[in-house]
Amino acid sequence: MNEPLAERIRPKKLEDYISQQHLVGKNGVLTSLITKGIIPSLILWGPPGIGKTTLANIIATESKRPFYTLSAISSGVKEVREIIEKAKKGGGLFTAKNPILFIDEIHRFSKSQQDSLLGAVEKGWITLIGATTENPSFEVIPALLSRCQVYILNAFDKEDLISLLKRAIEKDEILSRKKIQLKETAALLQVSGGDARKLLNIFELLVSSEDNIVITNDLVLNKIQKNTSHYDKTGEQHYDIVSAFIKSIRGSDPNAAVYWLARMIEGGEDVKFIARRMLILASEDIGNANPTALILANTTFQSVAVIGNPESRIILSQCAIYLANSPKSNASYVAIGAAQKLVKETGDLSVPLALRNAPTKLMKDLDYGKEYKYSHNYSNNFKEQEFLPKEISGTKLYEPGNNQRENQFRETLKNWWKNKYEY
Repeated sequence: MNEPLAERIRPKKLEDYISQQHLVGKNGVLTSLITKGIIPSLILWGPPGIGKTTLANIIATESKRPFYTLSAISSGVKEVREIIEKAKKGGGLFTAKNPILFIDEIHRFSKSQQDSLLGAVEKGWITLIGATTENPSFEVIPALLSRCQVYILNAFDKEDLISLLKRAIEKDEILSRKKIQLKETAALLQVSGGDARKLLNIFELLVSSEDNIVITNDLVLNKIQKNTSHYDKTGEQHYDIVSAFIKSIRGSDPNAAVYWLARMIEGGEDVKFIARRMLILASEDIGNANPTALILANTTFQSVAVIGNPESRIILSQCAIYLANSPKSNASYVAIGAAQKLVKETGDLSVPLALRNAPTKLMKDLDYGKEYKYSHNYSNNFKEQEFLPKEISGTKLYEPGNNQRENQFRETLKNWWKNKYEY
């Protein structure tokens, strides 16, 4: 039997699908839709190897619909149109069991390729299911995204992955004949990086040559040879290397930042993905310590989208080095996190009357906005007054970072608010 283990034990029914209970559990949103026979066009977004393709197959099977599949890597507009023509000839309508077209790695489709899907999705000739490892808000055109529901698949946890291994040992026709003991699993889970497909491929390699085997960490590390310089845009290396890149910039090491940048460029990473990560970092890790960083990162993102390879590498390098050399502050990031936590804890507190909008006479009669002091009417454009709900008055959410610019912020806030916020 040449079929790989991951394919042999691929779940065929919803009840056998491991994890993603928020989608396919008893009260899951997809479970409800399948039960009702209503399958909208949708995008499945999540890390590699968590069962996006499997879930698409199950949806088609459970809803008894024809199933077509394309890979965005090897398919183009021609293949899309051929399938749409087949669907039209089959009489696909909103009220009928119209075919499902599954497109793996839909983020790799160009704008013209995605445009070719619009009419068929809109008219109900096909139900589109797209799978992506990238944020669909950035990678799927707005017109198509607006016609699809987006569902997020979470990474497998340790228990999920061990359940997969146990299922393989118990249920697979070949492995069930062997004596396999899972004594240690830490190294196996680490090497697979949470990718179920990779986990099962490695596991099959380990047990294929012996009938009696005890899985230990040493066995895994000795038998599995990893090429650590390999960069897989859809696998563990993708996430590890971009993590190293971001942490190098955050840690103010331009040398390491450029090295990891080169690893991504040489591996064929999407330049917009790299620029987008630096755009986030410019606000999260530098923020008001150097607001120009956000402007430069945004300009970098716009520039590489226009220029493309190979010249984009120069712009990316300039931005990475600038960000690495910038003073750092995560004060804005911490502040919004603290504010959101406070909102969840305190609920919908009333807006003070002085701050309320008063577009009608009734609202004015109720003193909406009556006590508000217009800051520009006062010295230095400032007048002390209450801007928070009374229940949380004096709560400090923003703590300026210890850098030249934000130290200036701190002094200004002290002068304005005296001891109210204890800056």
